[in-house]
Amino acid sequence: MTKQIFSTQNSYIKQLVQLKEKSRERKKSGLFLIEGKREVSLAIKSNYKIETILFYPELFSISEAESLQHHGIEIIEISHDVFKKLAHRETTEGVLAVAKSKDHSLKDLKLTDKKPLILVAEAPEKPGNIGALLRTADAANLDAVIIANPKTDLYNPNIIRSSVGCVFTNTVAMGSTTEIIQFLKTNNINIYCAALQASVTYDFQDFKKPSAIVVGTEATGLSNEWLQNSTQNIIIPMQGEIDSMNVSVAAGILIFEAVRQRQNN
Repeated sequence: MTKQIFSTQNSYIKQLVQLKEKSRERKKSGLFLIEGKREVSLAIKSNYKIETILFYPELFSISEAESLQHHGIEIIEISHDVFKKLAHRETTEGVLAVAKSKDHSLKDLKLTDKKPLILVAEAPEKPGNIGALLRTADAANLDAVIIANPKTDLYNPNIIRSSVGCVFTNTVAMGSTTEIIQFLKTNNINIYCAALQASVTYDFQDFKKPSAIVVGTEATGLSNEWLQNSTQNIIIPMQGEIDSMNVSVAAGILIFEAVRQRQNN
């Protein structure tokens, strides 16, 4: 018989609320919440260890929940009140999962392609931007996304939501700017920094070689350490009044130029 929890005062539900709301709790327990059919299925497909599926049967049927049981996952039916308490958004198809986080340390990053294409984002803060970068990286099938000096927990519900599950489909690593520069140089990967200083137009670069496209925040750009270690600073020519654009849009333009070159190789 499927386990049922219908009270928002249940101690397990209170624990899950803490996971949803507090990065500290996610880091301490090594667990996080996923919501949505696509997000849960992408996490399973990407070999995330799922401990529990919680479902609200008005939106997600018991047969759908039981179809996931062959993964050795506990299934719990929850009430509408419990679902509302746990869900980050009301439109999430009535299913949540408790999953184990993965280790994203740079030392564990293994690159299988001899000419990898990597996105590096330095100190991104806004979950929406991080999610958009991960969606773009998935669309381009990048070899890795590396986050330098991370400011935000990767398993923040807003990142999972804005990435539509691409937080699971990408190979993601984290480290300090110094560590990442050393990693790229050790692996003979060219460093292309999106920056205004000493830049050349992005589409004149040869991205067919092992390449890392590095983007900073819209507010402060990249730190000097990146600019001093850059193979070449690159710029997207602007036609209007402003001199910058959203970081995820800029990254998309640069990444897909690299993809275009590689397809035409």
